[in-house]
Amino acid sequence: MKNIRLKRIVAATLMFTWIVAQNLDTQAVMAWAGGQAKATKKTASSAGRNSEKRILAAEKGSGEESNWLAHGRTFNEQRFSPLKQINDTNVKELQLAWSLKLDVDRGTEATPIVIDGKMYTTGAYSIVYALDAKTGKLLWKYDPKVPRDYAERACCDAVNRGVAVLEDKVYIATLDGYLVALDIATGKVIWKVDTIIDRSRKYTITAAPRIAKGKLIIGNGGAEFGVRGYFTAYDAKTGKQAWRFFTVPGDPKKPYESKAMEMAAKTWTGDKYWEYGGGGTAWDSVAYDPDLNLLYVGIGNGSPWNDGYRSPKGGDNLFLSSIVAVNPDTGEYVWHYQTTPGDKWDYTATQHMILADLNIGGQARKVLMQAPKNGFFYVLDRKTGELISADSYVKVTWAKGIDKTTGRPILSETSDYSKQPQFTFPSPYGGHNWQPMAFNPQTGLVYIPAQEVPFIYVNDAQFKERKRGFNNALGMVNQGIPEDGFSVSGILALTSGKLSAWDPVKQKEVWKVDFDNPWNAGVLTTAGNLVFTGTADGRVVAFSADKGTQLWQATAQTGVIAPPMTYMVDGEQYVTVMAGWGGALALVGGDVAKAAGVRSIARVLTFKIGGTASLPPLPAEEPMPDIPANVASAETVQKGRELYHQYCVFCHGLAAVGGGTIKDLRFMSTERHKSFSGIVTNGLPDKGMPNYDGEITAEQIKLIQAYIIKRANDEKNRKAVNTTK
Repeated sequence: MKNIRLKRIVAATLMFTWIVAQNLDTQAVMAWAGGQAKATKKTASSAGRNSEKRILAAEKGSGEESNWLAHGRTFNEQRFSPLKQINDTNVKELQLAWSLKLDVDRGTEATPIVIDGKMYTTGAYSIVYALDAKTGKLLWKYDPKVPRDYAERACCDAVNRGVAVLEDKVYIATLDGYLVALDIATGKVIWKVDTIIDRSRKYTITAAPRIAKGKLIIGNGGAEFGVRGYFTAYDAKTGKQAWRFFTVPGDPKKPYESKAMEMAAKTWTGDKYWEYGGGGTAWDSVAYDPDLNLLYVGIGNGSPWNDGYRSPKGGDNLFLSSIVAVNPDTGEYVWHYQTTPGDKWDYTATQHMILADLNIGGQARKVLMQAPKNGFFYVLDRKTGELISADSYVKVTWAKGIDKTTGRPILSETSDYSKQPQFTFPSPYGGHNWQPMAFNPQTGLVYIPAQEVPFIYVNDAQFKERKRGFNNALGMVNQGIPEDGFSVSGILALTSGKLSAWDPVKQKEVWKVDFDNPWNAGVLTTAGNLVFTGTADGRVVAFSADKGTQLWQATAQTGVIAPPMTYMVDGEQYVTVMAGWGGALALVGGDVAKAAGVRSIARVLTFKIGGTASLPPLPAEEPMPDIPANVASAETVQKGRELYHQYCVFCHGLAAVGGGTIKDLRFMSTERHKSFSGIVTNGLPDKGMPNYDGEITAEQIKLIQAYIIKRANDEKNRKAVNTTK
């Protein structure tokens, strides 16, 4: 610091001497110098800080190529980077530059924000990390201390999809429903607001906040547990609520909050929907068009899923499974498009939305593109919400197509499961889930992380709301899928994933890369003719954007579901991905990753050309412990199986195929089994296990335990057979 000051003094002295020697107007020159100093000071003070002007500049292609300033890099959420130092000719030289182990080994879904060499990202339980983007050095960390039992409230793991950054603040929306502003330099809390309207309901947040008009936009999750959806705008400087938009109507005995809710109420029937909550949570996708001054929000499924209970006489049930456009200044409704009217399949429209300008039929159109869960790829006019086109991007059996005049799905004969079970594509996991797509304006293609996963929908004729577990009014696994035979092995054989390069103008697949497993990562595309993604079997992969040729891969040692992103520091381009197996499908079917020899290990992985870092060896696979002998009758095991799939499956996974990212209960030792009843009754709060006291009886606990012991012995026998082969 002293040397810098000395140099400045010497430079100033020489400048003054030169001015005098040249007989110049000293006052004028010094005024000019002062102005330059102010400009330099202003530039220095804004370095490392974000602004909406910077994000807009990145979107317009006028600078900011080196940074990743917003969740989708730009307001339009295209996830396209103009960087091309890493390209289709040299990507094979990409190597690990650095990695960072995160605090909690659970699902990792964040997109890091990178501003002027600093990275801001998140892990499980909403923990925020500020890193040096060049070296991975930890600068600061913020742990909001989310109660671990909130994991049980989150339908799909204790995940978080990232932060927002504006000016001197980093913003995190926590799993337990708070929006927190942190000092960008230190990570200290500046302000914190509670976004939850009713804490007696099981609300959570997993989304990244979005920025629009000096506001932060955030929704929530919890429809599986019976909540009412809404999204809210908060002043970015103060945290004060600016406006709130409810997505489904509330108690009809009370005044409706808006004309939009008054309109929506006409599409619901019965007098119970508001008691169930209604659903319609805005749990992920948001896009913003500054030119049209429109904010687009994706809305989720109903609560319960089964509309026979939610809205017994039918109805479209607005704004479930819809894209809603609002004025970002006021939150007032502008238009909506409902992808799945009267949704009964959990076909949310919360999936990633992309804004782009396309030439369709010789006409320039401002469009919004989405591949929601229901299996159809939609192109809408983003000014009016008009349907331009829609076609299926995966196998679809619930509908025959989309009526181009009405925009409504043409239901198939197998769409109704009220009277008999229906084997259906897609499943509630969707043809495409939360994992972001990407659009490359150079190829004109959208790259979709798609999947083929079937499901058997079964009406639960005895449905009653319960304290724990999902309240979907479906028989689901325990009634719809038999334990052996076709069931697990057959259904797993029908599941797969793919990276689909989709032409949104022609509505057709140009190329695809098939994956053995579903539940793969989100996507990044670049001007280097590249598409980056990750896989459930533990790889980070790059393909050519034009042809889909695989050009590079690296091991991640864990299933990858988060989307890669890219940036540049000191003239070098980096590619980063948050690696960590988890999320909805991983919780239920964790062996998808286990079978590939990977673990649930949460890390930040960053690559560059010529990187020299390496990952430590994987830990040894968990051995089969000493387990109790199976002495229960088939009838007892069956009763336990039904209870297991009612209370345990969404955290501990299908016990017929293996546990999820949380403890695989087949691997409990005989000693641990002695404590099983107490664990279920009292819970393990520090590990996120809730207590079921008063919810599950002592006799039911014994039945569940009998089923687990049966499956543990099945696994032991399977391992023994494989060992002798």
